[in-house]
Amino acid sequence: MSQLQSSHHQPDILSQLLEPVGQMMPVDFAQKLAAMRASPEVQARIDELADRSNEGVLTDKERADYEAYVDAIDVISILQAQARAVLARQPNA
Repeated sequence: MSQLQSSHHQPDILSQLLEPVGQMMPVDFAQKLAAMRASPEVQARIDELADRSNEGVLTDKERADYEAYVDAIDVISILQAQARAVLARQPNA
């Protein structure tokens, strides 16, 4: 199984490891993190690599880049979920 495939089977481990971050996250940081999106250039590159992956034509370098993007997105997604939880706990949420 490739790194790309195996990384998707372990988001619970990442969540567990990153849980303390959510517990100490300041509200202003949580707001910015929850709203964070990839730049258009980065998103275009991810989309290009995803298309090439689906077509089965990634080079070794592109595969490594794509796996790095996917791993980073997994971590960012978990942190954003924690940020949303921090915001939901606020009295004015």
